[in-house]
Amino acid sequence: MSSLRYAILGSNSFAGAAFVARAVRDGAEVVGFNRSPEGSDIFLPYRELPKAINYKFYQADINRDLPLILEVLDAFRPQVVVDFAGQGMVAESWQEPGQWYTTNIISKVRLHDQLRRFAWLERYVRVSTPEVYGSQDQLIKESWYYNPSTPYAVSHAAIDMSLRAFHQNYGFPVVFARFANFYGPGQQLYRIVPRAIICALTGRKLQLHGGGTSVRAFIEAGDVADGIMRAAAAGMTGQIYHFSSDRFLTIRQAVETICQRVGVAFDSMVEVAPDRAGKDQAYLMDSSKAKAQLGWEETVSFEAGVDATVDWVKKNLEEIMDLPLNYVHNA
Repeated sequence: MSSLRYAILGSNSFAGAAFVARAVRDGAEVVGFNRSPEGSDIFLPYRELPKAINYKFYQADINRDLPLILEVLDAFRPQVVVDFAGQGMVAESWQEPGQWYTTNIISKVRLHDQLRRFAWLERYVRVSTPEVYGSQDQLIKESWYYNPSTPYAVSHAAIDMSLRAFHQNYGFPVVFARFANFYGPGQQLYRIVPRAIICALTGRKLQLHGGGTSVRAFIEAGDVADGIMRAAAAGMTGQIYHFSSDRFLTIRQAVETICQRVGVAFDSMVEVAPDRAGKDQAYLMDSSKAKAQLGWEETVSFEAGVDATVDWVKKNLEEIMDLPLNYVHNA
C-alpha cells in the first residue's frame, strides 16, 4: 500500500515519526497531526529525507481541533489512518484520570463517529497496548480478556471496545495492532532505553523502579513501522494483531545489557527506587498470528537496537544534555 495516502494521528510521537519516515521512504503521500509542534530534528527521522518529501504536518489537538482535522482529512482523502494519538504514561494517569478518559475515549469516539461516514477510508490502524490485558504470566493470544489496572490502560481498553462495536455495527474498517515496548534512535529521553544510555554515558545515576523486576519485550522502531505497514496492507478489519519479540527481559536485564554495550558497571550506575503505582509485572504477547498472516518478523535484535541508540545519543549528546530527561506532562 506504499502508493496510498496515509494520515498519521500523533505524528510527533516516537513510533508515529518512525512510521512517517517509513511511509515517505516507500513513496506514499502523508499528512500528520499532533497537538504539539514539531520538535528537534533529532526526534524526527523523516527530516533526514530529501526536502521535497511528500509530508505535510498540522498542529492540531483532537480535543479542541476536531473540525480542522476532519476538514483536512476529507480534502486529503487518505485510504489509511494510523492512530498513535492520545495521553500516554501509566503512573501519571492516576493524577488526573479524567484527562486520559477525555482524550483517549471521548474525543476518539467523536472522531470515529465522523470518520465512519467517509467512503474513502479503507483502513484505520489503531495502535493499542498490551496493558489492556493487565499483568499476565503466560503468553497472551489476541482473544485474551481485558483486565486493565490503571486509568491509562482502562482508556485504551475502552476505546478498543468502542471501535469493535463500530466495526460490528457500521463495518468501520479498524485493524488493531498491539505492540511490545518501542525503543530505538529518536525515542523520548525519559523512556528506559535512552535514559539508561544517557546515564551510562554521562555518569548519572539511574533510578530503577522496583529493582527492575517487571518483564517486558522490546521492539525497535523500524520493526514497529513494518508491522503497521503490514497491518494496513493485509490486516483483516476487526482483527487484533500482536507484534512482539519472542525474547522477554526484566527491566534490570535490559539495563544490564545497555551497561555491557556501553562498558559501564551496572552496580555503579543504578539506584533502586520504589515501584510506580499500578505498574503491571509482565506483558508476554504471542505474535504468531502476525507472523503467519502478515509475514511480520522481528529483524533487529535488542543488542543491535541498543547499539544504534547508543550511536544516536553520542551523535546528539550536546543537544540532548540541554533537554529535560524527565517526563513533562501537558494537559
